[in-house]
Amino acid sequence: MTPMGILGILFLLLALYCGIDPFKHSAISEFPDFEAYKVDMPSWELVPTVRDKDNLLQKSEIKFLNQVQGPESMAFDPFGRGPYTGVADGRILFWDGEKWKDFAYTSSNRSELCNPKPSPLSYLPNEHICGRPLGLRFDKNTGDLYIADAYLGLFKVGPEGGLATSLVTEAEGVPLRFTNDLDIDNEGNVYFTDSSSKYQRRNFMQLVFSSENSGRLLKYNLHTKETTVLMRNLQFPNGVSLSKDGSFLVFSEACTGRLLKYWLKGEKAVASDVFAILPGFPDNVRTNQDGEFWVAIHCRRSTYSHILGLYPKLRKFVLKLPISTKIQYLLQVGGKLHAAVVKYSPEGKLLQVLEDSEGKVVKAVSEVEEKDGKLWLGSVLMPFVAVYNLA
Repeated sequence: MTPMGILGILFLLLALYCGIDPFKHSAISEFPDFEAYKVDMPSWELVPTVRDKDNLLQKSEIKFLNQVQGPESMAFDPFGRGPYTGVADGRILFWDGEKWKDFAYTSSNRSELCNPKPSPLSYLPNEHICGRPLGLRFDKNTGDLYIADAYLGLFKVGPEGGLATSLVTEAEGVPLRFTNDLDIDNEGNVYFTDSSSKYQRRNFMQLVFSSENSGRLLKYNLHTKETTVLMRNLQFPNGVSLSKDGSFLVFSEACTGRLLKYWLKGEKAVASDVFAILPGFPDNVRTNQDGEFWVAIHCRRSTYSHILGLYPKLRKFVLKLPISTKIQYLLQVGGKLHAAVVKYSPEGKLLQVLEDSEGKVVKAVSEVEEKDGKLWLGSVLMPFVAVYNLA
C-alpha cells in the first residue's frame, strides 16, 4: 500500500474514532440529546478592549484559605456584620470577626455526604442533596436572608439562621433547575434568575457549551406569594441587582457577555434593553452605595469562544472530539484561569477595570461586594475569599 493510502486509512480511523467516541472522552459524551445553539453575540468591535495593565487584582489579600470552599456570594447583614457566604457543602457561613460559624442551610437531607472535601468541585455529585447556596441578599428592613439555592429554589431564613424556608420551586409549572442570583426591593418583591430549565449547576459547563435559551428572569411577591416570569428565552441569565432608586434592575446574561436592563417603573416599565457589552463572560452583579454596578467577569472573551458562539455546528463538532471537559473549558477561557472585575455607571458607562490577567493571585471571581472602601471577591471555584483595597 502506498504511503498516501496508509495516511488515508489512518485519517478515516481517526474520523471514525472522533465520530463515535468509543471511550466516552468527549465533553458531551454523557449528554446524548446535546444541542448547540447560536449565541446572540455582540459585534466583536463593540467588545471593550480596556485592560488593567498593572494587574491590580494581584494586590488582593487572600483570606480564609481552605476555610471556605467555593464562596460564591458575599453578603453583610443590616448591622454591617459579616461577611456571610454560601459554600460548596451547602451551608451558609457567618464570619463573626474571629471565626466562621454555621448560620443556615437549605437542605433538610444533609448527611455524611456533605462532609468536608478537598476542593469546591469535589461536592458536585452531591450538591442536589446537600444544597448549593449561590446568591445571598439581606432584607435591610427585617434582617431576613434570601438565598438562591441552585437545586432547591428560592429560600428565606430569619436573622437567627437555621433551616431556611422554601419560597419558590417552580414557575408556570416549570421547575427551577438552576436558581442562581437574586435581589429584593423595598416593596417585598424578590427578583431572581433561573439559569436553565435543562441543565443543573453541576453541568454548568455543558450549559455554557450548549448556550441553550431556557433561562428566565422571575419575580416573587412576598405578600401575594405569586411568582411571575418577567423574561424568558435567555442564554444563561446569572447575576441580578437593582438600581439605587429601584426604577430598574440589571442582570447578566453569561453566554452573550452582556448586561441587560429591565425597567420596573416609569414609562418604560416591563421593557428591557441592553445596558452594556462586557469584555468577557459575567457572573454576579452588585450595586454600590453610589448606584454603580460591579460585575464579576469569569474570563475575557477570546476570538476562539466568539467564533464558536456564532457557529453552533462547528462548536458541536469540536465538543464531540475526544477532548475532556476540562480541556474544552480551558480552550474557552483562553488557556488559563484569569479574573477581572468591572464597574459601570448607572447609565451603563464603563468606569473601571481591575484584573489579574495571569491568574497569579485571583484566578476566578463570582461576585464583587463593595464595603468600606474594599472589594470582597467571592469565587465558586476557589477555596478562599480575596479582598482588594480600593484606597
